[in-house]
Amino acid sequence: MHQQKKGIPKSSIKEATFQVGFGIVKDAHGGDWHRQVSLLAGESIDRVKEKLPQLTQGAFAENIITRGVDLGSVAVGDTLRIGTEILLEITQIGKKCHDDGCAIKKATGDCIMPREGIFAIVTQGGEAKAGDAIELTSPST
Repeated sequence: MHQQKKGIPKSSIKEATFQVGFGIVKDAHGGDWHRQVSLLAGESIDRVKEKLPQLTQGAFAENIITRGVDLGSVAVGDTLRIGTEILLEITQIGKKCHDDGCAIKKATGDCIMPREGIFAIVTQGGEAKAGDAIELTSPST
């Protein structure tokens, strides 16, 4: 997922270029900072959709939606591999919701990003396609 402008939902894309020191090429959140790429578990989104069925992909401004990856077990400093090339270093877990609450929090009474949003920097770039494997390569001890 990517967006070319901040403040709007991201749109789904089939492939993306991950660039060291930036994030996902052409994404509005890319840049020289600690939240270049965002990940969110699809299972978490499913729980929100139970209360808000009209929720669409990209509503949380997430770059990557995972399935079957235990994002709850990652810690700052861990590394995730996407496909065979791309490495992401986890830099932050969770992020403060907007001061007045995002649209999702207003509609459901809860927002998952403060607890379940995962943020990373790109330490090894490359090309990724939807469906590429994502694995934790350096678990916390």
